[in-house]
Parts: sequence; structure tokens; C-alpha cells
Amino acid sequence: SISLLVVVMLMAALFLCQVLSGSLEDATIDPKRREWIYEMYGTSFRSLYTVFELTFSGGWPTYARPLVEEVSSFFALFFFVYIVAVVFAIFRIISALFLRDTLALAAADA
Repeated sequence: SISLLVVVMLMAALFLCQVLSGSLEDATIDPKRREWIYEMYGTSFRSLYTVFELTFSGGWPTYARPLVEEVSSFFALFFFVYIVAVVFAIFRIISALFLRDTLALAAADA
């Protein structure tokens, strides 16, 4: 289950890195915002670290809102799908697996 989460995070990071690479040279975007995009999503490792943070910290609007408002509103669809699929669904599955194992151990002790 953790390996599935890592694969999904890696796919999201690589997608964001690729899609945002064109935004780094877009003159219509503020230079400070382009610098922020590079710092957060400019390389595959930076993008993976950002996706890790937005997945586990609960601060995903900090990383999503600037992209939605200043780069493209289509990022709202990406983050909606990612947050619903990963943060809610996968975390619930992982929690259910831990709960199942705990209840099985408790039943074995009784």
C-alpha cells in the first residue's frame, strides 16, 4: 500500500514537472512566480519533494492555488483528482489496513 502511494506520488510529480516546464519560459507569467515554479516543480526531485509535502502536510492549497490562479485553471482539475484520490482514498485504505491488522491481533490475544 505504501509502494502504491509512492508510485502515485512519483507519477504526479513527473507530470507536474513536465507540464510546468513550459511555464518557466512564459513571459506572460510574473518572473517571481516563474522562480517559485522552478523552486517547487523545476526538477523531478524538487517536484517529488513538493508532492510529498502537499500529500502529507495538509498544506496543499499553498502549492495548488498559485498554479490555478496564475498559470492555468486546468490545474484545479489535476489537484482535485489528486487530493480526492490520494489524500482521501489511499489514506483511508491504509488506515483500514492498519485497523484490520490491529483488530486481528486483538482477537488473537483474546
